[in-house]
Amino acid sequence: MQADQAVVPAIEFVAVLAAAFSGFAEARNKKMDVVGVFTVAFIAAFGGGTLRDVLLDRRPFFWVEHQSYVVLILVLTLIATPLLRLAQRVVPPPLFVIADAIGLGFFSIAGVAVAHELGSPPIVAVMMGVVTGVFGGVLRDVILNEVPMVLSDGKPYALAALAGCVFYLLVLDAGMPASIVTWVASALIVAVRLVAWRFNWTIR
Repeated sequence: MQADQAVVPAIEFVAVLAAAFSGFAEARNKKMDVVGVFTVAFIAAFGGGTLRDVLLDRRPFFWVEHQSYVVLILVLTLIATPLLRLAQRVVPPPLFVIADAIGLGFFSIAGVAVAHELGSPPIVAVMMGVVTGVFGGVLRDVILNEVPMVLSDGKPYALAALAGCVFYLLVLDAGMPASIVTWVASALIVAVRLVAWRFNWTIR
């Protein structure tokens, strides 16, 4: 069964918002100006999907195809930069962790869905999902001169994405409607990541 083409842009939209928010927060923590905030948010939101599209030789890139995503991040940057000065005082840090987890989950499933739709073998589709979910955060952390979260915090991150992508393919091929399994698999990754963070599950 193929992915529902109406669903993938929807989960990409959710993922872009979540990843951009995590980029906004981290950039403000580093005292960056508005250009720096936009750059970090852009990379966090589009880095993984761009690498996926390069590896799959898919054109145009997903953010070129949906240019409204770029405009949205630009507008949000102008709004979020002053607001985050206040948010850092009144918003608890877990909200930033939640945003990163949502970006991981939704981008991972968007990635595996796109690769599956293009006819990639299951192992390749799963790896494209993991790359899509993880790589934007890796680039964000590298630019901010930090060890990437996926390599440093010891809690399931890439493994959560891997499990969710495998679940997606298994349940999709079993006959569950793509419009349902896409959201369920995305939520599964988010839940695994947040539960692991809340209860300090480690894989070290």
